[in-house]
Amino acid sequence: MDHLGVGYLSAFGLPPVEFVHLTADLGCSGMSIFLRGLALEQLGYPTFSLKHDAALRDAVRAALREREVTITLADGFLIAPGADMHSLRADLDVVADLGAPLINIVSIDPDRAHTFDQLGVLTELAAARGLQAVVEPVPAMPIGDLPTALAAIQHVGRPDLRLLVDTMHLVRSGSGAAELAAIDPVRIGYAQINDTTLRPRMGDYLQEAMFERLAPGEGELPLLDILCALPPDIVIEVEVPQRSLALAGVGPFDRLRPCVDAARRLLELAQGQAGSRTGNPAAR
Repeated sequence: MDHLGVGYLSAFGLPPVEFVHLTADLGCSGMSIFLRGLALEQLGYPTFSLKHDAALRDAVRAALREREVTITLADGFLIAPGADMHSLRADLDVVADLGAPLINIVSIDPDRAHTFDQLGVLTELAAARGLQAVVEPVPAMPIGDLPTALAAIQHVGRPDLRLLVDTMHLVRSGSGAAELAAIDPVRIGYAQINDTTLRPRMGDYLQEAMFERLAPGEGELPLLDILCALPPDIVIEVEVPQRSLALAGVGPFDRLRPCVDAARRLLELAQGQAGSRTGNPAAR
């Protein structure tokens, strides 16, 4: 079994039980979740809240058992200006109840000191519920690059806060495989794979990141080098939102199948290169 997962951002609000089945149909064993729907109105998906709908949580758990899929990440935890992370305790309770091991944190608060401190508070609150945390550097956000994310992790000073590496964000913020290889592998907890061009394709970075990424191999990112620089035991999540295809009527399976297949081929190449370096024939 590989460590390949499917990122919920790619599904544009697909109901979560259907997303479990989609993940399994794609041949993947892991998936991320958001507690609330992120629907594209044109697709007609109903809104949902895993936080407030206990019956929906039960249905998700049943589907996870049936399809032998696990939740690998709870996405969408934000540090906002002036926010107190204690207000997210109920959200963390739901994440723990669903069995997710990790939460992903992004900051939209330009106050660096407040961001770093609240990152520590949220990590501590997660730990009290048996959860670990990752922080995702996103260009145009206050934690926008690899050095800032590592500084935040050092400030918090907890081993249960690690780095999430998103391939688009990594390269567009000025880093790459060499910078990843210089990091202690224990500080990297999760990765999201997608492709894009080296130069922007849209005027707004976040619009491009949220809605129009490319399947692995269709862009210009050094994905194989990045995969080779990542720890071998972390989840690699396929996160490729493609709004233009969705609005053209291409369903989520047909959108994501080429992305998953391409990611799996790259992972096999990376594992083969690792096996060649270690002399382990089983890894070749």
